[in-house]
Amino acid sequence: MSGEKERPVGSQEKRVGGGNGSSEPRGTTAPPPPVTPALGEAPMSREPGLARGSLDREMREIKDDVLRMGSMVADQIRSALASLVEHDEDRAIAVIIGDGRVNEVQRHVSLLIAAAIATQAPVARDLRFLLALDHVTYELERIGDHASSVAKQARMLAPNPPLKRYVDLPEMGELAAHQVQGVLRALVDVDVAMAREVAARDDEIDHLFHRTYDEVIDLMRADPDNVERGTRIMFAAYYLERIGDRVTNIAEDVVFLATGDIEDLNP
Repeated sequence: MSGEKERPVGSQEKRVGGGNGSSEPRGTTAPPPPVTPALGEAPMSREPGLARGSLDREMREIKDDVLRMGSMVADQIRSALASLVEHDEDRAIAVIIGDGRVNEVQRHVSLLIAAAIATQAPVARDLRFLLALDHVTYELERIGDHASSVAKQARMLAPNPPLKRYVDLPEMGELAAHQVQGVLRALVDVDVAMAREVAARDDEIDHLFHRTYDEVIDLMRADPDNVERGTRIMFAAYYLERIGDRVTNIAEDVVFLATGDIEDLNP
């Protein structure tokens, strides 16, 4: 008999490979584990077209909300001036309360922008668009605050007779509301030429402000009874002048959106 040992019946050959029972032949490379994106990185989409479409939808929603907010602010300015001219205390109160709705829209849009940046990881022009709109909502919210401040002065002036038909306040208010609407059109069209034109008209608001200031000072000097009304008119004129400055800031955002450059349009 030979020296070989007889294998038990039913035994199997030991399979080559790891100890986990794998039947893969020696030398086969296992597939790499899935790559997990680092914290703060956007997940890689297998379908870029779907991701692009989702970002486009979110950006359209954000832009529509910004335009709605701008229309609300322009209406607030006109209502504040109407409450002043018509001595309508109830309308002034409505403007003051309405400022809260403007603030709510601003917070909503800011959340949408933050979510879009966090989940869609936009770059280049898309990122610039979202950053510009975020700043626009901030400026519109401040314009709403100024309109509310004008309404507060109108509420206090309502029981009293007008002082020289409120000097140039009605004209200032209408020009300010028109400027808000003009800069929103420039934003929609990303029209740099229109944005520059709107910013240049801020000089007209400044001129009306200084003329109102000088006339009111003369009225207060002429009659001490004009001091309280004159002071409130000057406050209202100041808030309208600040609206013009805020509109210029939005015009600069339009230039940034179109070119990527930060430019002072009204030095």
